[in-house]
Amino acid sequence: MLKEKTKIFKALSDPNRLRIIKMLQTKKLCVCEITEVLQLATSTVSKHLSILRDNGFIVEEKDGKWINYYINPTPFDERVSSILGSLDFWISDDSVTNKDKTSLINIDRKIICCK
Repeated sequence: MLKEKTKIFKALSDPNRLRIIKMLQTKKLCVCEITEVLQLATSTVSKHLSILRDNGFIVEEKDGKWINYYINPTPFDERVSSILGSLDFWISDDSVTNKDKTSLINIDRKIICCK
């Protein structure tokens, strides 16, 4: 049982995964939008997304040619719900996540996903 709890904390142990969660609290995003903000390789962002998805923090849905990621509205684990509910308490005043939120305003998936 402790192993499962540890996996949740490991999922949050990477700053880029926290940044992804904070971005997804703003709106649904595709991989290329997240990649654009984080300035990481698509494969790296995909790995981060799979870790967050596997631990119940986010879900995905197909939308035409895009797969949108968003915060899981009904996590299977109450601890995940609790963490998501209190995340703003821990990092709402972070300058990096605030900058990410601002960057999202100027991102157009129809342009960056077609590069």
